Amino acid sequence: MVTVKPFEAIRPPKNLVTEVAAPPYDVLNSAEAKAMAGEKSLLHITKPEIDFEPIAGEHEQRTYDKAVENFKLWKERGWLVRDPKPCYYVYAQTMDGRTQYGIVLCAHAADYANGLIKKHELTRKDKEDDRMVHVRIQNANIEPVFFAYKDNAEINAIVEKTVAGPSEYKFTDENNFGHEFWVIDDDAVVARITELFTTQVPAFYVADGHHRTAAAARVCEEKKAHNPGHTGKEEYNYFMAVCFPESHLKIIDYNRVVKDLNGLDKASFLKALEEDFTVIPSAAKESPAPTGLHNFSMYLDGKWYSLTAKTGRYDDSDPIGVLDVTILSNLVLDKILGIKDLRTDKRIDFVGGIRGLGELERRVDSGEMAVAFALYPVSMKQLTDIADTGNIMPPKTTWFEPKLRSGLAIHSLD
Repeated sequence: MVTVKPFEAIRPPKNLVTEVAAPPYDVLNSAEAKAMAGEKSLLHITKPEIDFEPIAGEHEQRTYDKAVENFKLWKERGWLVRDPKPCYYVYAQTMDGRTQYGIVLCAHAADYANGLIKKHELTRKDKEDDRMVHVRIQNANIEPVFFAYKDNAEINAIVEKTVAGPSEYKFTDENNFGHEFWVIDDDAVVARITELFTTQVPAFYVADGHHRTAAAARVCEEKKAHNPGHTGKEEYNYFMAVCFPESHLKIIDYNRVVKDLNGLDKASFLKALEEDFTVIPSAAKESPAPTGLHNFSMYLDGKWYSLTAKTGRYDDSDPIGVLDVTILSNLVLDKILGIKDLRTDKRIDFVGGIRGLGELERRVDSGEMAVAFALYPVSMKQLTDIADTGNIMPPKTTWFEPKLRSGLAIHSLD
């Protein structure tokens, strides 16, 4: 079972939350962050390069120094205040009329090493190194990771009872997504939540934040190596996560656009597709989304097509082979378009479904890209099955929305 604990969150006073809370560091580029950041915004801590004119490099020493300076300043000015006792927190996000409720807690870094925090994507060492620097210099988890877990009826009931009461924060962001936050400070309830997770929840699944999770585990090992009196109980053994029951989460599509047809003309490309797919031009007036697994929508030369993979072209008994991202990669991107490595090939780009199919049309109609493919979203069951079997999904498979708002809670490592 997983190991969890409550913590003393460092967070904004109620009247300042909308000024402090900000999108995650990797959602905005530096110019966008500079334009958005108000005086008290957490962006001055997560993207401190914006405090220089012109904008500084993200990895310059002066940028890291500014991050530390700003975090200290925000606490001195009372824009971030540490809770007086360890608590759990409930964080609700609402998008398109659907609300998901997660518990904000501290997970144990050792659970990552021993496989109780399960991943479904590979990580890159350079990105882990970058996230490690930020945790190390601040001695804190400034932003949480996003975990899922198998539903537990009693935990769900505790959350339902909590959210029936008054919340600490409630606001709507620039995307019209709702955010609400409750504090659980009753000692008996806190103890029961700890007991339920540590005796009844067998694993966490990384939904979003693979690099931050890996970096947190590496920082723990680093601190452990430098502490001859290490006991395993130190605060640095833990890192902050928002954990949602599996049933609350919905993965949205993660689509592909390709710059050229690998030397083929339109007719030859369509002919090549017909070997493995049933190809039907769409008569729909609106952009047609895929209708189910193994069905793809393709936009080419101003027209949409339905592509349905033929029986026998994939293996339903293979948790990776059955994924639509794998089918598209094997039968189209590799076989026809010559794209061998999704991580490094500059001819392909990826578009989160939150931007809609209209973004695929725009990228092709502008001449920037030659063809676009819309995929049916991966299910949470597919994700957990793959993680449970120790498999790894292809790159850019899952997109979760809304993103966790940064600044609602920060976890200090001391």
